Amino acid sequence: MSSRFGSNDLLACYRRGVFPMGDARDDPNLFLVDPDLRGILPLDGFHIPKRLKRRVRQEPYRVTADTAFTRVMEMCAESADGRETTWINSTILNLYSTLHREGHAHSVECWENGQLVGGLYGVALGGAFFGESMFSRATDASKIALVHLVARLLEGGFVLLDAQFHNPHLEQFGLIEIPRSDFKRRLKAALEVKADFYCGRSGSAGSFTGSGALQRITQTS
Repeated sequence: MSSRFGSNDLLACYRRGVFPMGDARDDPNLFLVDPDLRGILPLDGFHIPKRLKRRVRQEPYRVTADTAFTRVMEMCAESADGRETTWINSTILNLYSTLHREGHAHSVECWENGQLVGGLYGVALGGAFFGESMFSRATDASKIALVHLVARLLEGGFVLLDAQFHNPHLEQFGLIEIPRSDFKRRLKAALEVKADFYCGRSGSAGSFTGSGALQRITQTS
């Protein structure tokens, strides 16, 4: 991919239903991916296991949005048990940090005693949110971040949550796989929706308590 590939090119890719990846963390090159089968998390059927519901209600972490975007990306790129190599390279870090500054990329963070212990990031366009990666350094931190993300997306009017690929970790939340043509049809409709990641609120604090996030999701699912 050309070294001149910038944030506008990246947004154009998302609008077409394709996304970039890197071969390895230490390789700056990118390639575009257009899966035959696309993993999505249906917002109107998002499932939260009972044990996780209890954890969300307990509010073990402080949840925020867009307070540490680049740090979330960096921690997603770090090696961890079960994920010794990652595809997030310096080119992707720079591209998505630019998207974040431009208001198109967002993160959700979980904090414990002032330390960032979990989170996720992705891209928002119209009524579609493209989940990119997540990490956890404490029990259930990435899962709780995902629950808060879904509550935020529902409140903000989003209609499509793209998970890109099948992921066994996401099956518990109701992940489904759909053909490329079906995904692009759904994407086209979602891009016409005017959604708001901040749900009409200002500031970086999480929009919901744990119980509030569960209640918002239950209203829809």
